[in-house]
Amino acid sequence: MASENFVQAAIPRFDGHYDHWSMLMENFLGSKEYWQVVVDGIPEPAEGTSVSDAQKAEAQEAKLKDLKANNYLFQEIERSILETILSEDTSKQIWDSMKKKYQGSTRSKRKQLQAFRLEFKTFRMKSGESVIDYFSRVMIVVNKMRIHGDKSNEVTIVEKILRTMKPKFNFVVCSIEESHDIDLLSIDELQSSLMIHEQNITQQEKEEVALSALTDDRSGGQGYNRGNGRGRGRGRGNSAYHGNRQQLQDHDNQGRGKGRGGNNSKLWDKFKV
Repeated sequence: MASENFVQAAIPRFDGHYDHWSMLMENFLGSKEYWQVVVDGIPEPAEGTSVSDAQKAEAQEAKLKDLKANNYLFQEIERSILETILSEDTSKQIWDSMKKKYQGSTRSKRKQLQAFRLEFKTFRMKSGESVIDYFSRVMIVVNKMRIHGDKSNEVTIVEKILRTMKPKFNFVVCSIEESHDIDLLSIDELQSSLMIHEQNITQQEKEEVALSALTDDRSGGQGYNRGNGRGRGRGRGNSAYHGNRQQLQDHDNQGRGKGRGGNNSKLWDKFKV
């Protein structure tokens, strides 16, 4: 049987940003099946009670997991910080100490959450912004809200995005609302659907621009060919004007030859264009 190669996941290193680090570390320890012991600690039997063999085995397993969780925490917390928490014995005690030191006060978190909620409330899709860029901008703030305790569900975010798309997406939004149950529509599904429609809109706009340019080229060429005289109609008008003027001059010359002189204003008015 061929051996499988496993890649060891990197342990999240604490860089001072507690909320981000704690989220990554929780996921990492959970993947190792050590997170429960960090949350609950090592079970201790009550004084004066007898302990069964099964309970002893459970406690022993919890202590082993606790040691392994401690090992990961020690590897990714700087020495200067560890020196302030070395009095803590279990992974739960270390975790709780880090949380108190770096998570910040409840009042500070509440203010930050209010600021993120206000930013989320005022979100609108910008002119020229793509669907993927808008979703990215929205989700950055949504994740910050969640880190600070916000419990907004997915349908709230979906409805917010649908309400704040650019006007050219109005017919797409109506189509999505009519053909989907918004309560069951995920953010990823909404993004995928809007991106497909965006590609169709972009393609249609390109075709319209190309067609407009082709129409302009054709009408421009016909205008130029119409008589080397800025248009066929205008060319005919100029020819008629010069022909009539020549007739007037000939008539005038004939008049002079017959000695009748030169008041040809009525005849001139007759031939003017």
